[in-house]
Amino acid sequence: MEERYLVCEDSLEGIFTGIYDAYALREGHEHVHIQVGEEENLRLFANYVHILPDPVKTEKVADTLKKRLGEHAYHSLCRAAASCYPDKGEAVYKTVVDAITAGSGSRVMENLRNPYVARCFELARFTANEAHFEIEFLRFQELADTETVKNGVLFARIGPKNNVIPFIMPHFADRLSIENFMVYDENRKLFGVHPAREEWYLVTAGDAFVLKDPAYSEKEEGYQELFRTFHRTIGIKSRENKKLQRQMCAYRYQDYMVEFAQKG
Repeated sequence: MEERYLVCEDSLEGIFTGIYDAYALREGHEHVHIQVGEEENLRLFANYVHILPDPVKTEKVADTLKKRLGEHAYHSLCRAAASCYPDKGEAVYKTVVDAITAGSGSRVMENLRNPYVARCFELARFTANEAHFEIEFLRFQELADTETVKNGVLFARIGPKNNVIPFIMPHFADRLSIENFMVYDENRKLFGVHPAREEWYLVTAGDAFVLKDPAYSEKEEGYQELFRTFHRTIGIKSRENKKLQRQMCAYRYQDYMVEFAQKG
């Protein structure tokens, strides 16, 4: 039988739309696959179908997964779909098939004998770990008062491998509920925006968007220098261990942390 590949957008909406369309085909699931984005080399004897993300289909799939699998399994699938690896679409799709069609149900993430479930579990853990690190290492900085930015807006820049903003924004929205703040993922040109005392939301910038170095408030620059000075003087030079430091806080996090930045 001819293999059918549903090519979807690299997003949760794209993958969930692909799952909806895969079930709508009613051709079984053995020869149907979900592919995130284009591949350089096309497969022989395969039929490629390009699909666009559909909010209605996405909501239907999400509602079904929450009801039949529970919140825990649903969140694991969402974290797997947010990973940076291209095989995530297939892993999430086949895990859903194992849960709903094969009958694993709410305990699907325990069925690690299934290679797709094992891969989905691995991807979800990878994303969850990075989200945890970003919560620990993210540094907010107060922007200067300009025509477009009110004084007191907090801004943070990150460069994660996975799309973790949807998983870290609830944490900061809960703890900084009275603050205006933004978190910018420069790898995806994605903003998480939280107006004070309101719900947070996501904003995607265009491909041509370039974020200029923001201007910080005078008070913020003073605190940054104070923090860098504290960081330099608190350590014991004879006990410095750069290798252990990289294990605990990788360079890709240090690049966005005030205490490791040199004053430019």
